[in-house]
Amino acid sequence: MANENEVVKEEIEVEEGNVDHDVVETIEQAEAELVEEQENDVNAELSKANEKIAELEAKLGEAENRILRQVADFENFKRRARLDQETAATYRAQSLVNDLLPALDNFERALQVEATNEQAKSIMQGVEMVYRSIIDALKKEGVEAIEAVGKPFDPNVHQAVMQVSDPDAESNVVLEEFQKGYKLKDRVLRPSMVKVNE
Repeated sequence: MANENEVVKEEIEVEEGNVDHDVVETIEQAEAELVEEQENDVNAELSKANEKIAELEAKLGEAENRILRQVADFENFKRRARLDQETAATYRAQSLVNDLLPALDNFERALQVEATNEQAKSIMQGVEMVYRSIIDALKKEGVEAIEAVGKPFDPNVHQAVMQVSDPDAESNVVLEEFQKGYKLKDRVLRPSMVKVNE
């Protein structure tokens, strides 16, 4: 647009042969208005572009925050899943052991019966071997019997079913165990049923 104005200006000068100051002034004023109008347009576009940049930067910040939260949530999920897997692996035998406890009780009752002849003694030895094998297998999984008799009563691992007053025994000590208790690693599977001294 500026080039066209210069061409018009030159044509006017050539035709008239002399410079008309009013025409030159009008042309310069038109050029100034045109430049100002173009500057205003550029400034308006620049302002819009800056607003758009600010808007996009805000959206980018929100997206980054969302991504960071999602990454943190995913890391927490992975950590919880790993802990759940570790717990499941640690206590995987719990259900099986709970089902075996009544059988262990029956083995112990069977072993308390006195054998009266050689055949019964032979059967008892077989029963004891099976019992020991089961106990050894359970120990490998982290199952152990809870000690009770002679130990201070602990409500976390003992269940008092009877309380007596024995002056010869210490107070709050387990005197007799009616049913063995078991724990798997640090988790109580079944508390010991005990008689406690007052």
